[in-house]
Amino acid sequence: MSDTDSGENGAGGPAKGTKSEEKPAPEIRLMAQYVKDASFENPRVPEHLPQSYTSPEISINVNVNARALDDDKNDFEIELGLEAKGQQDGKPIFLVELVYAARIAVKNVPDDMKPPLTLIEGPRMIFPFARRILADLVRDGGFPPLLIEPIDFAALYRHRLEHMKANEESAASADKASTEKTSS
Repeated sequence: MSDTDSGENGAGGPAKGTKSEEKPAPEIRLMAQYVKDASFENPRVPEHLPQSYTSPEISINVNVNARALDDDKNDFEIELGLEAKGQQDGKPIFLVELVYAARIAVKNVPDDMKPPLTLIEGPRMIFPFARRILADLVRDGGFPPLLIEPIDFAALYRHRLEHMKANEESAASADKASTEKTSS
């Protein structure tokens, strides 16, 4: 045993009389997850069975939303919208839409960090489940499973902020031009 006093009580905690200035660690908890909406359209079956086509052109759209469920903004619903369209020779062969959602609780998170947390980490947590459901819907429609690559939700968030900033600047310049016209 050492003769020096490390300021601890021997159990790894602060010694009596010293204040611990550490803030509690931020927490994010997944309370529930669920399919909010799902749709699969297969407009050209049976005349266009999957065995008779080459790989289709696939376009994928992703949408993320978050809304507070309480006044304290500690409980949120996250919605991850995925839409995939398969086309061949310019004609649709399938359309699948999924809105997968989750209820999350956050604790010890500053208000300014809640938007990135809910719009980046929330969808990142539920994406693997939504991807599997989407792949199963496409497979159950008679096509090979659609396997979506991982999504960079941080890049989507940055793009969203840039888009919002551009819209605000556009609205501000439109307001300025309107004000100049009325004062002329």
